[in-house]
Amino acid sequence: MHLRVKAERLTDQTMEKTISAFKKATILHNPGAGEGDTSRKELLHAMELAGFECSYSSTKQFGWENMDTADTDFLVLAGGDGTVRKIAEEMLSRKLIEKKLPLGLLPMGTANNIAKTLGLCAKIDDIVAGWRKGVIKKFDVGVIKGPGREGFFLESFGYGLFPRLMREMKKQKKNDIEDSRERLQAALQLLGELTESAPVRKCRLEIDGQDHSGEYILVEVMNTRSIGPNVMLVPQADPGDGKLEVIAVRDDERQKLIDYVNQRLKGIDARCEFPALEAREKLVILWDGKHMHVDDDFDKIDKAERMDVQIRRGLLDFLVPDLPADFCGIKF
Repeated sequence: MHLRVKAERLTDQTMEKTISAFKKATILHNPGAGEGDTSRKELLHAMELAGFECSYSSTKQFGWENMDTADTDFLVLAGGDGTVRKIAEEMLSRKLIEKKLPLGLLPMGTANNIAKTLGLCAKIDDIVAGWRKGVIKKFDVGVIKGPGREGFFLESFGYGLFPRLMREMKKQKKNDIEDSRERLQAALQLLGELTESAPVRKCRLEIDGQDHSGEYILVEVMNTRSIGPNVMLVPQADPGDGKLEVIAVRDDERQKLIDYVNQRLKGIDARCEFPALEAREKLVILWDGKHMHVDDDFDKIDKAERMDVQIRRGLLDFLVPDLPADFCGIKF
């Protein structure tokens, strides 16, 4: 997971066409995302109904990243958070394209934290139709560096509770649950159990030169509003505002997270708000524990390592469709 990118190579190019004038799209589809119930034929049909000419590629096929996008106005990402990350990694390393193309996201995964942060809570046909009158939304990228490590994150990077959740979901084979709603419920149930026993760890935490070190059950550097099974840690987060939000939960705040999980398990649309620390320039984190994650990738570390985190502003462009406010109520 290496981010071979220089900020100067990704400066904005003048967009010669407005969204309303877009004609040709390239669909990058993960047919296995979520429950895998959206077909190539259905995607092409939705795009054609909206007046777009399309080419199609499955991200499960070898060489999908080598397609010709010379005449493409925008890319359509049909999949979940993992699919968005996979394609973003190709874009940021310049393997996929040599020009900066806007991304139209069609959420088909289990959690869809990126899509929900962008307000994409509608049906595929409504999202596609809404692109014509939509806007271009800048999307920042977090960059991490440490001993022998270099990478990026779109959603979040952190230590403690949530990487433990990822490890246990895999260990207990709960990721194999076919129904996406049942899979989310299983993740929430497990999160509640793990929160009860989550160990408190020492953490050196410096944010833009200010010391916030302490003892925490989790530390998360957030770019999106939610994490994992749609745990809304930062309800007002804007991934294009040039800052990251840092959530550091103390032992005496543990019950707040447990109560939130219990409400969610009962079907209550609750929020889990903790004080957010803003990071605009640089973070330094040294966590005294073994569990770390970068987006949905779990990593076990042998010893505490200093990690430096910075933000790269506006590296990606997303198409945010014009949708009725009652879909998600999110406007940028």
